[in-house]
Amino acid sequence: MLKQTLSFIYLITITFFACSPSEENKENLPPPNILWIVSEDNSPLLGCYGDTFATTPVLDKLATEGVLYENAFATAPVCAPSRSTLITGVYPPSMGTEHMRSYYPIPSAFKFYPFYLKEAGYYCTNNSKKDYNTAKDQESAWDESSNKATYKNRKEGQPFFAIFNLGVSHESSVHKSIPNEELRHDPATVPIPPYHPRTPEMEHDWAQYYDKVEDMDTQVGEILAELEKEGLAENTIVFYYSDHGGVLGRSKRFLYESGLHIPLIIRFPEKYKHLASGAANSRTDQIVTFLDFAPTLLSLAGITIPDHMQGQAFLGDQKKPERKYSHSFRGRMDEVYDMGRSVRNKKYRYTRNYMPHRIYGQYLEYLWKAPSMPSWENAYKNGELNEIQSAFWETKPAEELYDCEADPHNVNNLANDPAFKAVLDEMRQANKEWILNNKDIGFLPEAEIINRSENSTPYELVHQKDFPLEEIVNAAEIATMKDPSQLDKIKEMLSHPENGVRYWGVTGCIILGDDAASAKDLLLQTLNDASENVAIASAEALYNLGEKDKAVQKLVEAVSYDNVMARVHALNILKIIGEDARPALPAAKRLLAAADSKDKRYDLRASKFLVEQLEGEKISGFSD
Repeated sequence: MLKQTLSFIYLITITFFACSPSEENKENLPPPNILWIVSEDNSPLLGCYGDTFATTPVLDKLATEGVLYENAFATAPVCAPSRSTLITGVYPPSMGTEHMRSYYPIPSAFKFYPFYLKEAGYYCTNNSKKDYNTAKDQESAWDESSNKATYKNRKEGQPFFAIFNLGVSHESSVHKSIPNEELRHDPATVPIPPYHPRTPEMEHDWAQYYDKVEDMDTQVGEILAELEKEGLAENTIVFYYSDHGGVLGRSKRFLYESGLHIPLIIRFPEKYKHLASGAANSRTDQIVTFLDFAPTLLSLAGITIPDHMQGQAFLGDQKKPERKYSHSFRGRMDEVYDMGRSVRNKKYRYTRNYMPHRIYGQYLEYLWKAPSMPSWENAYKNGELNEIQSAFWETKPAEELYDCEADPHNVNNLANDPAFKAVLDEMRQANKEWILNNKDIGFLPEAEIINRSENSTPYELVHQKDFPLEEIVNAAEIATMKDPSQLDKIKEMLSHPENGVRYWGVTGCIILGDDAASAKDLLLQTLNDASENVAIASAEALYNLGEKDKAVQKLVEAVSYDNVMARVHALNILKIIGEDARPALPAAKRLLAAADSKDKRYDLRASKFLVEQLEGEKISGFSD
């Protein structure tokens, strides 16, 4: 018996060393090929993540061959800011690229990660979406970037890094409804989250979306089959992930699990399995974020991670200890302003809303192209929704806290529950420390960023020694808590020398509404502030306090400001005040008349909505 046992141990030992590269062999291995398969706008609605309604056999199989990440998160719940993170390894609010398609410059030293791979000898291809949200594309980062780009064009023996972007599951895939009889997933039995009502349109959009995720799964299979056919699978590390969550209302663009939690599966070939975080067909609850993807890619390729990258490698020789939190953000979404920051650990999600006076469901033209959105809004207006379904159409709390294990749909806010005070305090502090340590310039309104970074990048602006970031952030924290007892502090902000502090002081008055009545005289002074954003916000605060004529006059004036994002700010407010905004019609029409209808500028989209709202007629153009 002892002899048999020893023989078994010997066999296992020999097998292990035969299958595992020795330390010497590891050093002699060629750099791995790396393939990224990126789907658009989908949450982990996959069989391997426990969704029994999904039809995803390819990805389910890939999960049995690789490591499935249970806690992978996008930094933003929308594409361009998310992809800004991925391509740079830097947090977009540190660079001024947090807003949707803002195209602000980043420091010239911030090279897109393919440059480092190319310098190390990799052939780098992108097929084909970019959308990096920066002023300069850095086109030479890629050897190929087009819808025909392929790793097959590399030199013989050259390692490759290749991205294939799959758009079939994109939000636009539900804009045009497929006839019910052509759907493969049944609208009558499709699972719907508790915040959505079961309107016919909502059921249909969900079923159609599951069809599109199935189509995406098929496309993943085609890419993997081609890799096998080329004889490259045994030398290639494969990543599959989505660029953010999605896609129906309250997912994409919103700081919930539905917008930020992404699927991530990584498959390692046998010779590179020592680089993996686990064995094949395993799962990990390690938190990873898009901020970590570029550093991890360089680490796997054996390339030194640049100091400016704020993420940390979670694989490879430069792997760092597991992070405790994932941090995410929301800025302007197309023509609509909102602002929030979110923190996630393995159990809880905390979100700080810095514009709690705005409803979640602000009208956004592109979002409303899905039939489910107007059906949901109409159900609310008709009083057909329960409390959970109605919340989307109402103003926000300043803070949200969710137990993501017990409440994966994030509908039970624990922020005011005394039993969770310690958790709330911890997550609130983690948010504040991250904002300050990573120099979050998003606490300046967008028009202000444009004005103050004419001779520098936003990143360089916020890193100036005399930039009062902590003062501005502290003002935002106080002003946005909806606390009338802080009014005296808020009023002091209105005469502060820093534009950003004054802006948050005025915003605090907007949030407090009638409770800020004693600040009216100060607001009448800031109505003529040199800072456009302060003046525009003052108009909103005064409108709420009964000074409607003066407020509307300032907003009409602001529609003609030179700064395009100041115009968008003013138009956002005019949209809210409805019929009282009629004096702004001539200015809005002038903007539209002076532009090409193919122009997608956000002030034009906002002007278009205002004109349509007041005149009741649809205008073509000025949108995606």
